[in-house]
Amino acid sequence: MNLFLGLLLFLNLGFVIASIDMVSSISAPESSPMAAAPIALVPSSMADFTSGPNVGNHRMKANRKLLIGLVTSLLVIMIIIMSIIVLMKCHRRKLQKLKNPGGKRSDSLRGLALSSFVGKSNGSLKTVNEKASVAVMDYHLLESATGNFGEGEVLGEGGFGCVYRARIDENLCVAVKRLDGGSQDAIKEFQTEIDLLSKIQHPNIITLLGYCVHDDTRLLVYELMHNGSLETQLHGPSNGSNLTWHCRMKIALDTARGLEYLHENCKPSVIHRDLKSSNILLDSSFNAKLSDFGLAVMDGAQNKSNVKLSGTLGYVAPEYLLDGKLTDKSDVYAFGVVLLELLLGRRPVEKLAASQCQSIVTWAMPQLTDRSKLPNIVDPVIRYTMDLKHLYQVAAVAVLCVQPEPSYRPLITDVLHSLIPLVPVELGGTLKVTQTRSSVTVDP
Repeated sequence: MNLFLGLLLFLNLGFVIASIDMVSSISAPESSPMAAAPIALVPSSMADFTSGPNVGNHRMKANRKLLIGLVTSLLVIMIIIMSIIVLMKCHRRKLQKLKNPGGKRSDSLRGLALSSFVGKSNGSLKTVNEKASVAVMDYHLLESATGNFGEGEVLGEGGFGCVYRARIDENLCVAVKRLDGGSQDAIKEFQTEIDLLSKIQHPNIITLLGYCVHDDTRLLVYELMHNGSLETQLHGPSNGSNLTWHCRMKIALDTARGLEYLHENCKPSVIHRDLKSSNILLDSSFNAKLSDFGLAVMDGAQNKSNVKLSGTLGYVAPEYLLDGKLTDKSDVYAFGVVLLELLLGRRPVEKLAASQCQSIVTWAMPQLTDRSKLPNIVDPVIRYTMDLKHLYQVAAVAVLCVQPEPSYRPLITDVLHSLIPLVPVELGGTLKVTQTRSSVTVDP
């Protein structure tokens, strides 16, 4: 094909050169032998007329028009040829996509860091939209990276499936959430998660790196949070022993910052609708990030009457549970429950008997406002390790957040500003702490 085009261009150039030579010979100067030879059959009066300057000008104009016409025709031919080349290339790319919609084999992605192919545009990877950095990932790559979704790689389990640790290469591990089944609720949550997290970037909100759809299996790929969930840290084998008072306050502050971003900075605003300790993930430095946005609602204040009742028992606000009224104050209530978990080390709902349960709010509320009883119900791991004034302040914030009447609850921004002075500077707050051998003192 390239040889044919080159030959065609060569022939056209040769044609133009030959034409220019022909024009040059036609417009040869009168001093040449041909121009100087007399024509006997032409009368002298006619010869005098044709040998004047008008004949030379006429010939020059005719030659110039011919040359311009030839050059113009050459340019048109070249433009047509280039257009044909472009169209053929586009057609070839379309044929390649139709023959191989999945792109390169998963083997070609093995050993590559995720950061090396996020954002690229090839057969195996596409971006959701222009602003997104969420990648469509190869199923076989993720299957191999999780050890064929082996039990030894399970990090946790949710309502629609498990979360697995996946090693993409030697330097990169990620978390893969597997959603099995094709129920309408599962599909909707999967799509909501992608739509929201592809547009959200915040230090206290989990990063979605990619996703995959393979038959009835849907996979979501996140950054790996090495310390798991807050629920595991509080109620798992360690029973909160890794979480000091200041660490717990930092987790509360990070959670409040993530919620404030959703409520105040997102346009339209976002209501998480499923905030709980299992959806607050902790990285290697115990920085907290909100996760699991499958139930999130955008602009919930306008759509609250059309939202299906969903959530987790113990965290659901009373007005939403009883009347279906959903606002940003519903998230504030759930945050208050999480704050009580951090403070007391108890689960949001505990069984009293086979058929009876008691919420942490019902159990703690009478004691939270009694300063003489409050220190005795604090999680034993952190009991007497904090300034009592700070303890009373956190308890007061929690009490306000779990008020039955939504209008009595503070905005998450107000909660955020209440917590900042309780968190050390090195952990993201404004508190200056001086460490001594015997105790912890707080500088005024």
